[in-house]
Amino acid sequence: MEMASAVKRDIRKLTDAEIIDFLVSKGEKKFRAKQVLEWLWQKSVTHFQDMTNLSRATRQLLEDNFTINAIEVHTSQQSNDGTIKSAFRLFDKHIIEGVLIPAEDRMTACVSSQVGCSLTCKFCATGFMDRLRNLDAAEIYDQVVAIKRQAEENYNQPLTNIVYMGMGEPLLNYANVLKSVELITSPEGLNMSPKRITVSTAGIAKMIKKLGDDEVKFNLALSLHAADEEKRNQIMPINETNSLVNLKEALQYFYKKTRNRITFEFILFHNFNDTLDDAKKLYEFTKAVPSKINIIEYNPIAEANFVNTGEDRLEAFRRYLEARDVIVNVRRSRGKDIDAACGQLANKH
Repeated sequence: MEMASAVKRDIRKLTDAEIIDFLVSKGEKKFRAKQVLEWLWQKSVTHFQDMTNLSRATRQLLEDNFTINAIEVHTSQQSNDGTIKSAFRLFDKHIIEGVLIPAEDRMTACVSSQVGCSLTCKFCATGFMDRLRNLDAAEIYDQVVAIKRQAEENYNQPLTNIVYMGMGEPLLNYANVLKSVELITSPEGLNMSPKRITVSTAGIAKMIKKLGDDEVKFNLALSLHAADEEKRNQIMPINETNSLVNLKEALQYFYKKTRNRITFEFILFHNFNDTLDDAKKLYEFTKAVPSKINIIEYNPIAEANFVNTGEDRLEAFRRYLEARDVIVNVRRSRGKDIDAACGQLANKH
């Protein structure tokens, strides 16, 4: 047992109250805890020695008892279009990926929520990996901090948006994802608006309802990709236990509780879900809740045989929806040349 007690706890896993209790028990003043928390979350420091308004003795006390399991940028690649993909190394040597997507009017961080993924969507490279573990809230927060720095250093722009669309299924890491949003949006943290955060899910009905119960302020996106049970089962096995009927009901519940409009993400695959009949089914599904649709360009991966639809079919699909007053955005791929685009994150390092 001697060995186990020698392992230092990550201070960022403690609650505020636990940090206060620890410091007070060691004879420190209560306000020291507030200073420590400021260093951890507002100033994002990863070494106790950098907490310069604490005495040397207090810093040493923290050093002797705790660690900060910060993530590190392992490698970074810059795409021809300016997108920056980073491989982040975690304290236990696992690697995850995050992406900075620069645009004229925004700087978006795309962050991961799990090491790998337990869902096996047939068109996504991460889906061909195993889920090794959930990320904790601080590891998600660290990705945002690192990508925020990249936006400032490379583009002299602040980070404006965050999407939980990297590796993993956010709603299968529910508590840590919500805690990370709290850290990012809190005035004691990065003070970003929850309206600029979007959490994307492959569709886990009971967790979507839980988001409603928790009255979350951030945006929800559903990776739909087929509005037909049989087709969705083929590409997204999660649909077998979370049918479109159940998802529709969960989304209606979520909307009733939060009044947040839903974004439906829809990749158009050639000769699979790109006909006007598919557009009609999608239109029928979207009527359930106030929503908009992002049509996403497909990024082929070695493990799958899917091909992007042609421009003419994409346009016909879009026109069908727009004629029925659906808000449609076509999202062109970014970072394709460095495997940083949607569905391509698979740790090829």
